[in-house]
Amino acid sequence: MNSSDAWGLRSDEPSYAPKPPTRDITVPLLDLRALHRAIREEIDRAIARVVEAQAFVLGEEVRLFEEAIAARLGAAHAIGVASGSDALLLSLVASGVGPGDEVVTTPFTFFATAGAIARLGARPVFVDIEPDSWNLDPARVLAALGPRTRAIVPVHLYGRVARMEAWLDEARARGIAIVEDAAQAIDARRGGRAAGTIGTLGCLSFFPSKNLGAFGDGGLVLTNDPEKALRVRRLRTHGGEKMYRHDEVGMNSRLDAIQAAVLRAKLPYLDGWTEARRAIADRYRALFAEAGLSAFVRSAEDDPEGRHVYHQFTIRAVRRDELRVFLESAGIGTAVYYPVPLHLQPCFAHLGHHTGDFPEAERACREVLSLPISPTLTPEQQQFVVDRIRTFYF
Repeated sequence: MNSSDAWGLRSDEPSYAPKPPTRDITVPLLDLRALHRAIREEIDRAIARVVEAQAFVLGEEVRLFEEAIAARLGAAHAIGVASGSDALLLSLVASGVGPGDEVVTTPFTFFATAGAIARLGARPVFVDIEPDSWNLDPARVLAALGPRTRAIVPVHLYGRVARMEAWLDEARARGIAIVEDAAQAIDARRGGRAAGTIGTLGCLSFFPSKNLGAFGDGGLVLTNDPEKALRVRRLRTHGGEKMYRHDEVGMNSRLDAIQAAVLRAKLPYLDGWTEARRAIADRYRALFAEAGLSAFVRSAEDDPEGRHVYHQFTIRAVRRDELRVFLESAGIGTAVYYPVPLHLQPCFAHLGHHTGDFPEAERACREVLSLPISPTLTPEQQQFVVDRIRTFYF
């Protein structure tokens, strides 16, 4: 084997013997069925309660869930909405973002982040990312602030809170709203505070694959500002607090009662699921080190100043696309989040960006690969994943 390290280092070939599996193994990226089986009876009771009440939109179930999640995360207000995408849109509207404004955000994230900005006629101002956290580079955020900046949207990617403390005070001094995209980071922490409660408003997603997932779409806005909370509540019901009276043009974005009931039943399990994810992440790092894969794989790093919740366990991989095909052929689920940076998406061509404008984001798109990290992942499955990766490279 050529021992040259693809990352600019060197390593000797390790003495490592892959451990043969005791049976045929498949490893899904996320095993939602296994998670559901463990709490099926509680979920069934929650859904039956809503069906019996025949109250399916907003109402008591939503109110109770909003109160529970606000208390859990330390927010004064929690407003359930129809999706994480709507949470972003409504938060930006409540922050006064409109045509001609600029909103600073990352090019390395799911489309909804920049899509919400563009839908309001504002301009996404992209800022490159840090190579290790994959979150916004704080120094570049400060450099991007200008007279037309109305908001900053940091994304807590993969479950790690962005280093917002580096620019938080400056943004507030300038009257710039901070809308946290915490869709992947429920109960992630930094400086003792939960993701989504550090800025002006925070946005959660309850898409089924999230760490706390509904049985369909669902989202939530967090804030400590009573006026913004009131406005988001108004905006989610066509801009009116009373029936048939509309103070502004809003939209229909209400959290369904069944989704709220399901989420409320799942919420007590979130801590256990999160700690399982964190343990799996630690085990991956140990297994990669044991397998001598540092020349080919860089593991996701933990946050030394916070709590990473590992919505994804993402690596940087040499020959990423070939590795992914190899793992899929072995029955191992993987995903690339995300293959194309937002500044190179066709719909944003009018912004005038080109390849090379945000090199760290572009490099991440070429190298990242997310591995299975379901809370139900077994050590045997995890060992199989690492053994297959080693077989590919050696």
